[in-house]
Amino acid sequence: MSDEVPDRSGVLRRILRGPRPEAVPAVIARACTLVGVLDVAAGVFPRFRHSRMHAIAEVLPGALGPFAAALAISTGMLLLLLAHGLRRRKRRAWRAAVVLLPAGAVAQFAYRHSLIGVAISLALLAPLLRHRSEFEALPDPRSRWRALANFVLVGAGSLLLGLVIVSAHPNRLVGNPSLSDRIEHVLYGLCGFEGPVDYSGNTSWTVAFSLGALGLLTAVTTIYLAFRPEHPAARLTAEDEEGLRVLLEKHGGRDSLGHFALRRDKAVVFSPSGKAAVTYRVVSGVMLASGDPIGDVEAWPGAIERFMDEAQAHSWTPAVMGCSETGGEVWTRETGLDALELGDEAVVDVADFSLAGRAMRNVRQMVKRIERAGYETRVRRVRDLSEGELERIRRAAEDWRGTDTERGFSMALGRIGDPADGDCLIATAHKADAEPGQYGDLKAVLHFVPWGTDGVSLDLMRRDRSADPGMNELLIVAALQAAPKLGIVRVSLNFAMFRAALARGEKIGAGPVLRAWRGLLVFLSRWFQIESLYKFNAKFRPRWEPRFVVYASSRDLPRIGLAAMQAEGFVNLALPRLLRRRKALPTPCAHRVAERGIRAA
Repeated sequence: MSDEVPDRSGVLRRILRGPRPEAVPAVIARACTLVGVLDVAAGVFPRFRHSRMHAIAEVLPGALGPFAAALAISTGMLLLLLAHGLRRRKRRAWRAAVVLLPAGAVAQFAYRHSLIGVAISLALLAPLLRHRSEFEALPDPRSRWRALANFVLVGAGSLLLGLVIVSAHPNRLVGNPSLSDRIEHVLYGLCGFEGPVDYSGNTSWTVAFSLGALGLLTAVTTIYLAFRPEHPAARLTAEDEEGLRVLLEKHGGRDSLGHFALRRDKAVVFSPSGKAAVTYRVVSGVMLASGDPIGDVEAWPGAIERFMDEAQAHSWTPAVMGCSETGGEVWTRETGLDALELGDEAVVDVADFSLAGRAMRNVRQMVKRIERAGYETRVRRVRDLSEGELERIRRAAEDWRGTDTERGFSMALGRIGDPADGDCLIATAHKADAEPGQYGDLKAVLHFVPWGTDGVSLDLMRRDRSADPGMNELLIVAALQAAPKLGIVRVSLNFAMFRAALARGEKIGAGPVLRAWRGLLVFLSRWFQIESLYKFNAKFRPRWEPRFVVYASSRDLPRIGLAAMQAEGFVNLALPRLLRRRKALPTPCAHRVAERGIRAA
């Protein structure tokens, strides 16, 4: 197996394809945003319609009268909602805009008899029709959460805009209504009822129609999102898993994150030859791959090209989390993307590990103290455990989890004890003289996944909160000491984000910028365990392997970072554990794996 990075003509292919059609959709999206803002302003502020901007507002749909004001606000809000989809070249957003603009033109002629307004609406429609081929992006995966998010966001926007509408006519107000009266009036108006605030003249009708239009817009968009057919995110099928396991059997030793590609909440694209694959998950419009491509490095470019084609087809933002230096070189060369060092992976070579020496004094003392307290350890392959013991370990790991959601994406498998993962390693800590609990004498669990045939990669660490501190150190040392008997020569531990900055920032001579950056990382460690993971890994004197994030543009990094946090479980929209019905653990899918001959006995 050669480690040479193949020299492909990825750059030439991109030149032949031509530039990606991003400029025109972005301009049209900005135009829709501008028109939407002006449209809302024309419907809300009476002075705006009679100011020097009247010439601009004149050409917007609906500028006079109660019906026209409500229509202007509704049209403006819809254009603002569509702008993001148009920027992402979404076909459905294009269709909605094509329908909305002629409707606005008809409304202008029917209510205002404005030929100029009709002409301008059609002029805005013209580039949409002319460049329709650039709006071909397929829909994103969707679920019922979109309806809830729409109700909260659009509802909040309607409430705030409603307060502006109610307060935009100070000279027509009857009396001096309080803020609570105005909020009550908005809430009633959004539901189509009359509120406590009154106006002189026809202003009350204008406010009523405007608030009613906002309420109707919120209700209609929410109902549409709630009842449209779900288009769930892709999942790993049995055929996909079979193909990945075949590739991992041949090339799994290349990347310590390879086995994590078998998470069943990921999707996969294969190279045309089937010799390489890229697994990914779509989160908030970001197509997140993790680790290096799976399979023969010679076939990586084909899998990467399929990945980029899929991202372009859906207008997803492509990104790779945690790839190696070799993987980063191939990704950047084949796609033109950029790479940024994200942190380092701690890898311990078993032959070099020893508890002797001053550097290992703290770990040695901690392990000896815990052993004297009556704890013992067991390190076994999953296939060597009985189903009853596996079930107990699975239940314990679930209950000992410190958060409501399972964290992990790029470096977590998301399951324990599946017979298809018989090569996985489980290290457990037991205390026989302790008072028997729900899980017997079990006090802590470490789970490792295979890294080729001679290595393992740490998946999760769980312990009973009542157990003595130091369970993780005890089990890692036990796994390293048992590794030679199991044919393991290398162990990958946790990933340390920004490890280099933390290490260099605390050394003498570090500059003010580096010290400030380290100080920010230490501050963020209160929530994200940045410094603590680095210090924990450093206890075992590992070698550090850099990992990278690959991205298209620096302006995408905040969005990619948020998507990565969602994928890893730090940000989620799931219900709290107390509000969820407790589900039985899923039955291991080894039966469907075995049926297709994925694994040999």
